[in-house]
Formats: sequence, C-alpha cells, structure tokens
Amino acid sequence: MTPETNAATWGIAALATLGVIARPWHLPEFIWAIAGAGMLVLFNLLPWPDALAAAGKGTDVYFFLVGMMLLAEVARQEGLFDWLAAWAVRHSQGSAKRLFLIVYVVGTIVTVLLSNDATAVVLTPAVYAATRAAKVEPLPYLFICAFIANAASFVLPISNPANLVVFGKQMPPLADWLRIFALPSVVAVVATYLALRLTQRRALDADVAEVEDISPLTTGGTLAAFGIVLTAVVLLVASAMGRDLGLPTFVAGAAVTAVILLIGRQSPLPVLKDISWSVLPLVAGLFILVEGLNRTGVLPALAGILKEETVASPQATSWIAGIVVALASNLANNLPIGLIAATTSQAAQVPAHVTGAILIGVDLGPNLSVTGSLATILWLIALRREGESVSALRFLKLGLVIMPPALLLSLAALSAVSR
Repeated sequence: MTPETNAATWGIAALATLGVIARPWHLPEFIWAIAGAGMLVLFNLLPWPDALAAAGKGTDVYFFLVGMMLLAEVARQEGLFDWLAAWAVRHSQGSAKRLFLIVYVVGTIVTVLLSNDATAVVLTPAVYAATRAAKVEPLPYLFICAFIANAASFVLPISNPANLVVFGKQMPPLADWLRIFALPSVVAVVATYLALRLTQRRALDADVAEVEDISPLTTGGTLAAFGIVLTAVVLLVASAMGRDLGLPTFVAGAAVTAVILLIGRQSPLPVLKDISWSVLPLVAGLFILVEGLNRTGVLPALAGILKEETVASPQATSWIAGIVVALASNLANNLPIGLIAATTSQAAQVPAHVTGAILIGVDLGPNLSVTGSLATILWLIALRREGESVSALRFLKLGLVIMPPALLLSLAALSAVSR
C-alpha cells in the first residue's frame, strides 16, 4: 500500500472509532463501525473478499454473544432477575453499602466464571431490578456491572474472550495462568472496588426498602438459573481443553432457551425480538477495520520495535506496553486493539510477562471510557433498554479516578510475580 492509501485507511478507522464513541445524531454504534468497514471496501483499500474473511474471523465471538444474549433474555422473561434482585435486597438488611458490596461480589463471580460480556448482558438487568426493589438510585449500582466486567476479566482465561485472542496458541496452562495473574487480578478487583466505593459514597447513604415476601422462583426461572450455571461449567471445561468458547456457549444458550420455551409452550419470537442483535454487525465492522489497518504495514514495524525493546529492557517494556495498550484500547476499542496486540506480540515472540502486561492493558484499560471494551458497549445497550443512560463524559470522569490506580497497581503486581 502507498503512503496515501495507508493514511486513508487510518483516517477511516479513526472516523469510525470517533463515530462509535460520540454516536452523532444518536445513531447506534454498529452503524459507524459498518460504515467505516464499507468505506474501506468502497475505496478499494480492502478487497471485499478479504473484508468478508476478516468478518468471518469473529465467528467464535458471534456465537458467544448470541448464546449469552439468549440466556439473559430468557432469564429476564422468566423472572430470574427479579427473584435475584429481591434476594439481594433482603440480604442487604436495609444498608445501601451492604447492597453495593453484594452486587460487586456477584459481579466478580459472574465475570470470572461467565466472562465480562456476560456480566454486561446478564447482570445489568438483574441489578436494575434490584435497585427498583430497593427504591434507590440505580446508576451507582449499575456502574459496578461496567467496571467489574473489566477489572475481573483476567482472573481466568474464560473471564474475557480477549484473553484467548492475546495469547492465542501460546496460552499457558491454568496453573501457570493463576501463578501469573492471580495477584494482579486480586489487586485490580480490590482497587476498583475501593475507587468505585469512594466515588459513589454519597449515594450509598440512602435507605434501602425492605422486601418482606419473595415469590417462589418459577420452573422457567429455575431452569434459566441452572442453564447459566451449566454454561459456566461448559466454558471452564472448554477452556481447560483449549477449545473455542463461542460454539459451546451458543449451544448451551440455545438448548436452555428451547427447553424453557417448550415446557412453557411459548413462542420464541418475544425472546428473539428483544435480543440486541446490533452488537453482531458492530463486532464484524471492528474486525474488518483491524484487517484494513493490518494491510498498512504498521503492525510488522511495531513488532520489530517491540522485539528490540524487549531484548534491551524487558521489565520497562512490559510497563510501557501495558500502559500504551490500555490507553489505545480507549481510542479504538479493546477488541481491535487486542487483535493488533496479539499479532504484534506473537510476531515479536516476547516473553510471557510482556504478553501478560499487554493483556492487563487490553482487559483493564477500557475502564477509562464507554467505548473501551465490547462489554461496556453491551452495558450501555442494556442500560438504554431499562430507560437509563450514561454520557461519555460522565463515564470518563469516573474512569479517570478508577482505571489508572488499578492498572498501575496490577502492572506492579505482575512485575513482582514475574521476577
């Protein structure tokens, strides 16, 4: 590619990213990603067969998202979230601070066992239902779903699909993964909680309404809960076997949904209608944009620089790489940045602790802005369904307090365990 076409490709990618962030005219995020991908093809910067092939690389992600969205929607319609909300409010014993902690702990568990995208899709409506039952301001608790989805997303390989992308075939065994990431993960989760708790302290002085009677969970709700637990087990097994997570998640979600609908003799149309299908073209557009950037030749050059710096100063390189990737994830979303970082680090053949720092940047860095990760975008979509909204500026103000300390402390913990 010529310098002119390289500049055009990067310009289109930048405009598409800006559109996803700012959402001009309140158009959905996917329109801007697809528009950018379409422009690459229209101006012959990326041949359409290559664009289709790039979109096809996201097949595992598409399957994963559809499976999770099926589980979330059928669970919502069967009343599982309302039941969980009533349980959480009752155990808060009238304390907003205790309710906040309960939501945070549950969010951590969901993220670790079902992935950060599942936290955004599955937990957000449950938390909103809890705040309605508790008669408290919902956003302080809903923020938990966004921030813990990224903060706890490198406890296990399955906690974030981006983990599998960054390590690729170099994925360490589970024991080695825990040795590398256990301490940084604990640090990230605790630091994020403390910062989030500090920023929301005024809202947590409110009284929580009491819930006296909790209606029994319906058969459909019980099956949905069982399905979510089963899906977590399936993901753990698939990860341990080194398999892709998308198809098992889709099969589990589709099977659970089908069983619930058959037993209840219900039409699948209400479930299918309420799923946020727009996230699929958004992901496809991002994959195509990354492929366009890959054609510019910048990534091989980055790989060469990374390899040289790693040889010269591996510890300093890990810090710089983690911080740069964290910031870049907020400029272009961590899904494409994760793909770029994976391509670059694997070509440079960097040691595990440098790849680990890159992964922490990809996973934790997006807590700075609303478009930093796919999980946060899914969270925004879930908020809109509940009639809530968060501006990019408001999230950024919060992210500036929460993300940097957690990132720096996690990188310090990684450096400590890598010596």
